[in-house]
Amino acid sequence: MSKVEAKVEAKVEMYSSVLCPFCMAAKRLLSSKGVDFTEHDVDDDEEVRAAMIERAGGRKTVPQIFINERHIGGYDELSHLESAGALNELLSSSD
Repeated sequence: MSKVEAKVEAKVEMYSSVLCPFCMAAKRLLSSKGVDFTEHDVDDDEEVRAAMIERAGGRKTVPQIFINERHIGGYDELSHLESAGALNELLSSSD
């Protein structure tokens, strides 16, 4: 995995659960790129889970990842963006 070459300016948020292996993988990927992100734990917090479901267009699985308020999806989508070389561009943008 490559580091982001440009400064990370994007606002990154992730809804996650403590024991979720896909959440752990998403956190590892983002951390390996030097990305700071806000994590929202959906465990035992129905309000946070409801906010995630609304923001994610009805998706109930974790993780749900947002970059600059844009819904990216889960780990599979994040990983696909990385493999396609598109993640760095998203992370370098502040809009």
